Parts: sequence; C-alpha cells; structure tokens
Amino acid sequence: MPEPSIAERVREYLDGHPTLGDAIRLRIGNYSAIARRVSSDLGVPATDAVLAACRRYARKRSELAMESGVHRLMRRSRIETRTKVAALTLSQGADVLQRLGDIVEELLDEGLLCRVIQVSRGTVVIVDEDSVPRVLHQIRESQLISVRKNLVEVAVTSPESIEETPGLLRHLAGVLAAQGINIVEALSCYTDTIFLLHEDDLTGSLSALTKSLV
Repeated sequence: MPEPSIAERVREYLDGHPTLGDAIRLRIGNYSAIARRVSSDLGVPATDAVLAACRRYARKRSELAMESGVHRLMRRSRIETRTKVAALTLSQGADVLQRLGDIVEELLDEGLLCRVIQVSRGTVVIVDEDSVPRVLHQIRESQLISVRKNLVEVAVTSPESIEETPGLLRHLAGVLAAQGINIVEALSCYTDTIFLLHEDDLTGSLSALTKSLV
C-alpha cells in the first residue's frame, strides 16, 4: 500500500485539529506559522509542500452543510447561566447511587440544581455550592474523590432540531477554546448543551458565545 502524500497527511492532521482548520478556512490564521506547526508535528521537513497543502485545505460539501445547520440552530438558541456551582466526583458503585437517592429527590423537590452523571470511573454530581454539605452528609468519606467549587454553569438551550444537527457541541467548545477558556465539565442532552467553567471565565464565555449566536 503506497504511503500517503504530504497533502493527504496535512489534510488528515487538520481534520483532527479543528481549531487550526477553522483558522485556515476563515482566513484568520497565519499560513506560514500553521505550516511550521504541522511540519513539526508530522516530522515533515518539506515546509513548502506543507504550506501549499495548508493553502489548499478547504471545506468539504458535507462540512459546509453542517456549518450552515449549526448557524441556523445558533440563531434560535439562548444562553442561561448559573453561578456558585460545585461539582462533586464520587467513586463508582451501586451503594453511591443508593445513598444519593434521597438527597437528589429533596433537591429536585425544592427546585434546586442537581445533576447526576454516571461516568466510566465514578459519578459526578453537580449542585449549588450551598447544597454540597447535604450531599456529603449522605455519602461515606471514602466515596468522595473531589469537590470543585467556584464554578459557573453556562447552558445553551436550542430547539429540538438539535438532535438532528451534528456539530453544535464542537462549534461551542471551539468558541470557548479560541478564547483560552478551559471546560471543567461538558454535557449535551436533549435541547441543552451545558458547560461548567471556572468563575473567572464567565464574562469571557458569555461574550464569545453571545457573538456566536448572531
């Protein structure tokens, strides 16, 4: 089987690095700087060939259609925020979920924030900071892995057509990444795309995401 050409390797690289790919497509990136980065990462000394491949890198028709769908969806979306949020990471196990049952029911009955996310190596519980002691009271000390406070929740609520529109999560995460904003947790369910961010990033994330709604 023949070795892939430099152009094919560059395209594959840029497909896997959407921030660089978008910078080229939107003509906001420095081609020479991007080419040097690609050359270094790929171990390809032929910088001129890499530069030429970067200049030829363009959207596929499927990507254009996806981008158009995302922008239509964004124009019909809205942003909601919540401050003083905490994320508790607990160990995995049925006992943990059983112990959480009563407090989850109480918090939801009181109209308070409570999200329980089962992950491969544990359980993440997202609540208001004031609810943290109530959650900790329900579990064993050995079941607690970490507690992260001083977080904010930024939720983008979209029409139900989000379920048939690929690319929204990537788009929103890319908007935040372009501003150097770290995503602590991300969750996409039904009409909501939710990000947990550090409190200091609230203003910057709101500004960036609001601009992307236009």
